[in-house]
Amino acid sequence: MNTHSKVDFAEGGIPRYHQLATLFRQKIRSGEWLVDEQIPTVAELSKEFGVATMTIRQGLGLLEKEGMIERFRAKGTFVRETSSPGLWCEVQTDWSGMLQAREGATIEVLSKEDGKLPHLPDDMAKLAPSYLKLRRRHSRYNEPFLLAEVFVESRLAKRIPARSFSTKTAMNLVADLDGVKIANARQILTIESASLDLANQLKLPLNAPVARVFRIAVDEDGVAIIVAEGIYRGDRVRLDIKLR
Repeated sequence: MNTHSKVDFAEGGIPRYHQLATLFRQKIRSGEWLVDEQIPTVAELSKEFGVATMTIRQGLGLLEKEGMIERFRAKGTFVRETSSPGLWCEVQTDWSGMLQAREGATIEVLSKEDGKLPHLPDDMAKLAPSYLKLRRRHSRYNEPFLLAEVFVESRLAKRIPARSFSTKTAMNLVADLDGVKIANARQILTIESASLDLANQLKLPLNAPVARVFRIAVDEDGVAIIVAEGIYRGDRVRLDIKLR
């Protein structure tokens, strides 16, 4: 077992046991705590992380509700489950990768309405007069991993079959349309913490790490024809970078 000094927990009103639960999940998913093996005792964890035993029990209680551990009186606590196989979602860094659908993924359209696109960072493209705004949630094996807002230029949105909104990746919505030429595309990834709403939507602990991915495709006239901003679960995403 790795040894640690007292954890310097961040301020901000986030309960310590939620932060501990995030650390414990990471230990399981990284393989430090192995399936079917006993984890350190509450007293040992209390000493390792410098918190009260009650706080440790509360953190472990969250993992027990998720089915990741099982606690037995007089025997100890054992790891029962890690992440389901195949849940990793690669964020590709080339155009062809952004068009790839995730195997086993389903897309739920939460809302669909006409809307204006907010100001784009760095004035990277001109705005069309109007857009169709989609709010979608992506899941694999019934576990949500991505919450996204997608803006499709209204003229093009009318040409997209309704079924495509719940079956195609954001960039594929316009890439498959006849006569549409993508002159430029960009992707920006940033790491942040889950707000209360995001935590509820993605079934995450409050303040858990998430990856925000911004994507834009621009036509030959310099107009943004599709803009997508997605929030990925931090424990489900990894960046795939091709080195040349």
